[in-house]
Amino acid sequence: MDMLDENVLWDAVVDRAAEWDGVFVYGVTSTGIFCRPTCPSRRPRRDRARFFAHGDLAAAEGFRPCRRCRPQEASTSTPALDRIRGVAHAIAARKGA
Repeated sequence: MDMLDENVLWDAVVDRAAEWDGVFVYGVTSTGIFCRPTCPSRRPRRDRARFFAHGDLAAAEGFRPCRRCRPQEASTSTPALDRIRGVAHAIAARKGA
């Protein structure tokens, strides 16, 4: 995932940060499942986590959606998420400059 530093995304997973819900999903290579950052499931080891902008990308890589957090049903149209996406795109644009 190119839009943000993976360490920031990992911190969001560890903290179960609700403000990141709908911004990205993470896949667990040992289980083949992808989740929202707020998922109540046990956290994977860091080296087994992969980050995706949305569930379709995770599914294209062979991951299946979590039955607990249902990442494909996550809302993606709140004002807070729109602001976070805007910031993420601005950061990505600066890195490319």
